[in-house]
Amino acid sequence: MAYKIVYAIFYAMSLLPYRVMYCISDFFYLIIYYIVRYRKNVVRKNLTTAFPDKDEKEIESIEKGYYHWLCDYFVEALKLLSVSDKTLLKHIEFRNVEELEQHYDRGQTCAAILGHYCNWELLSAIGLAFKRHKDAVCGLIYHPLRSDIFDELFKDIRQSKGGVCIPKRDILRYLVTYKREKRMWLFGYISDQSPKWSNIHLWLPFLNHDTPVFTGGERIMRKMNDAVFYVDMERPKRGKYICTFRLVTDKPAELPENEITIRFFKMLEETIKRDPRFYLWSHDRWKRTHEEFDKDFYIENGRVIKKEK
Repeated sequence: MAYKIVYAIFYAMSLLPYRVMYCISDFFYLIIYYIVRYRKNVVRKNLTTAFPDKDEKEIESIEKGYYHWLCDYFVEALKLLSVSDKTLLKHIEFRNVEELEQHYDRGQTCAAILGHYCNWELLSAIGLAFKRHKDAVCGLIYHPLRSDIFDELFKDIRQSKGGVCIPKRDILRYLVTYKREKRMWLFGYISDQSPKWSNIHLWLPFLNHDTPVFTGGERIMRKMNDAVFYVDMERPKRGKYICTFRLVTDKPAELPENEITIRFFKMLEETIKRDPRFYLWSHDRWKRTHEEFDKDFYIENGRVIKKEK
């Protein structure tokens, strides 16, 4: 019942025109940035350490731009609950989709690897851009939210345009089923989260930090022999996104171990440096350090093991 009430409120809100939604976003920006100061210490720390060459004025400008975008992200995501396909495609442009379909023509499935940059929720509408393979399964692999209500809300948002949401613990089982059914797919792997200690198998330089990264997505892509595409998103103006699919490899098994992950983080860093405002700076991305890991853990036969004290 609680979810039905929350859903009804947000659905009613989603019926408002974009211009009104952005006015609401502007109001919430003032509340979140100046009054609530939502994770402001985390954002400022992340920005200053990621861009040590930028002065305080530049950092503050990026910071304010980030909070403006964060509020826009939420209202744009809500809009997916009711927006028509025709209207939505005026707000997001998908480029290089024909290359995805060329791989489908050859019988090869696809994976999209992306970060928390721009409005990643809009990627759930990619199926609208296919011309010859509208029956391909399009979806997002996600980590369930702590709040059951908001977890259900964002599943409904992400599945509102025909996509599917699959928890990361279940994705391999689903892909094996789709493969048996000879179905083409495109699943998005948001691959820049901060892994738990037990899931750290690789550290990479990223935004001026020694950064722990997930490698599980790459292992699945290799196992499924997916053509791997990096999702390069841009926001040329408010309410307009451009999503370009850039091929990383269509022969994942032939690359050295972790090469897909390495290439992804290099590409994501280039995207972020192009316009830092649209990255998820409020996430405490670098809370775990390499020094702490080496002090308390070691890797044996591919497993992370805690040292005895």
